[in-house]
Amino acid sequence: MVELRTGAARVVLDEIHGGRVQRLVVDGQDLLVPPELDERNHGAFPMAPWAGRIRHGKFAFDGVEYALPCNQPPHAIHGIVRDRRWRVEEASGAAAVLSVGLDAPWPFGGRVVQRAELTGDALALTLEVHAGDRPMPASCGWHPWWYRTPSPTAAALEVELHADLQYVRDDEGIPNGELGPIRAPPWDDCFTQLGAPAAVLRWPATWTVRVETDCACVVVFTEPEHAVCVEPQSGPPNAFNLDPRVVTPDAPLVVHTTFSWADARSSTPPADARGR
Repeated sequence: MVELRTGAARVVLDEIHGGRVQRLVVDGQDLLVPPELDERNHGAFPMAPWAGRIRHGKFAFDGVEYALPCNQPPHAIHGIVRDRRWRVEEASGAAAVLSVGLDAPWPFGGRVVQRAELTGDALALTLEVHAGDRPMPASCGWHPWWYRTPSPTAAALEVELHADLQYVRDDEGIPNGELGPIRAPPWDDCFTQLGAPAAVLRWPATWTVRVETDCACVVVFTEPEHAVCVEPQSGPPNAFNLDPRVVTPDAPLVVHTTFSWADARSSTPPADARGR
């Protein structure tokens, strides 16, 4: 484990279980679902070399058909690095760099690098997907499990989404490439044309978290009882079959996300609240 500390904030990175942000604790309060509550679905894990689902695990690239294991049948989901042990490349009191190689069942090789930097009121994350010796498709992002009710006295988490459009899902629950207006929650949906911030998370009378990202999309999953997921992603689910981003040995995919927090009692709602 790698522990970062600054002021009242503490972050734990778990290099053994997927390089995830295992804990984000501010002034003693877990903002992400802790591992003791849910062994699998906790913290915030990186997704690479793809984010979200690939329909039936199949895609074509450069004239070749590929099939990946369907780890959530009937689809392949969230890449392979969340199930790998990462390497700690650097670690200091408030920053760390982790990496992991891409191997089978991913057919292209390559590697993923995650950089984390903690300040007094923010956690800045960078994710890099590097190709091996040949071009490959790639998408990536983070899958945070925000704690819906982090303490017995905390009110339930509220999500304010800043986005203009939503991807239309087909009968299998996967984006078909079309965009439409934002419908009311519950959501297990992908949104784009994001504002700044892309979303604001509020635990009334405790904490407010701003999600700022240069990712093109966020996926919002509101169905779990214990958590809400607001997932910055470089592209929509099934991106390899829609409009794949191609990375080359000298041009990696690099995305950034910052989670910044403030005392909810002293913060005010932003004027722009599209897609709420």
